[in-house]
Amino acid sequence: MQKHAIKSFLVIGSIALLFSCTKNNGVYNISDFGAKVNTETLSTVAIQKAIDKCAANGGGTVIVPSGQFVTGTIWLKSNVNLHLEEGAELLGSLNLEDYSRNNRGAIEAPAFDECVVYAEDASNIGISGTGTINGRGQKENFPEWIENNGERTLGDRPMLMRFDNCKNISLVDVNLKNAASWCVHMVNCDSVLAQNVNIDNHVNKNNDGFDLDGCKDVLIENCTVFSGDDSFCPKSTSARLCENIVIRHCKATSQTAAFKCGTSSRGGFKNIQVTECDFSNTRMGCIKLLMVDGGILEDIYISDIIMNNVEGPFFVRLGNRGRLYDTPTEQVYDQDVKAEGAAVGRVKNITIKNINATVVSDIPKRWGIMISGIPGHPIENVLLENIDISFPGGGTAEDAQRVIEEDIARYPEQFFFGVLPSWGAFIRHAKNVTLKDVNMSIRKDDAREMIYKEDIEGFEKS
Repeated sequence: MQKHAIKSFLVIGSIALLFSCTKNNGVYNISDFGAKVNTETLSTVAIQKAIDKCAANGGGTVIVPSGQFVTGTIWLKSNVNLHLEEGAELLGSLNLEDYSRNNRGAIEAPAFDECVVYAEDASNIGISGTGTINGRGQKENFPEWIENNGERTLGDRPMLMRFDNCKNISLVDVNLKNAASWCVHMVNCDSVLAQNVNIDNHVNKNNDGFDLDGCKDVLIENCTVFSGDDSFCPKSTSARLCENIVIRHCKATSQTAAFKCGTSSRGGFKNIQVTECDFSNTRMGCIKLLMVDGGILEDIYISDIIMNNVEGPFFVRLGNRGRLYDTPTEQVYDQDVKAEGAAVGRVKNITIKNINATVVSDIPKRWGIMISGIPGHPIENVLLENIDISFPGGGTAEDAQRVIEEDIARYPEQFFFGVLPSWGAFIRHAKNVTLKDVNMSIRKDDAREMIYKEDIEGFEKS
């Protein structure tokens, strides 16, 4: 496990050097192309002219000066860096018609096509500066549901940005806020650097922070994310692995998860490390490692995490939803669902260490550590080391007798399983699980056992 973590640092450590060597010389101010400072005039055409001119001349920097500029979808081009000066603010248009639908859309539902900043098949692109991109995605501007003549349909809601099949991407110092759905969505992108990025995204539904679908060689560091949905979320809607990802020195607060692999998990995840982060004040589970669509999830290293006031510190799940993601598909949360076609994947080689956590919740089904494979398909090689977790306690004798359904094909969310028959850890269908220097305590008496074990081959606690 340690070997894999060191490898990722060697691979990703060269990304900063890569960007420092990019030759971008020209400077283009959007005001010179007709962009207007106010909250009414649409400046999409002027901003795009500046970007296109910059790209046509071999690349450079497009300046967004201090002031507020309204825009629909703008397309970043190769060798262009969009630089938002201090006091600059790009405001997403409140009119859906101002957003492009000619770009590639998302495959994981809610599969919205629209976004404020978009790039595809581009290289050496970036967004920098201490200015702000504000999607103005509040519910009153972009409602989740549209009522029309008694019919209720899902409303389109723009993402803040999407990069598709791009390489050499840098996001540095910028402030990103108020998307109507996801904030930063990257699909099949290579060599991604995010430094000192601040994301404030919790004014609507599906308000993720970073979504990385099939991306490779990613370094996210010194970033702060306050999100309504998942803060850092590697995804996999194709056979392309999400791999060589480092998230370090970051802070995240979420209503859903601070770090989550596997909402979609077709190809899978490999060689990922999350270190020296503060994931406090997170609901519905703090760290979730999920494999339910036939891919692989292996060589995951998580260490030195502070988790104060969280629900459900770790959830590790191997299931068999089997989604192929060949078409955009809405999530299904029902219990009585069947596998959709992909073979069962695998989960192995997970290290979680140096964790200090306090679980605080008045919803008992959101407490506890859960590590669960399915019959015949165990999760393999899990190490929990040097961990101190305080749980609420208070479970009843009735809770202790609960039988947890397998729910093999259901959407992977821990609290869907209900209150666990253990107050600390529930471990089922697993092989080679080690708990070393793990201290779990309760703040109220609890009738349940500390650790529930079922169908485990090789368990060690020291």
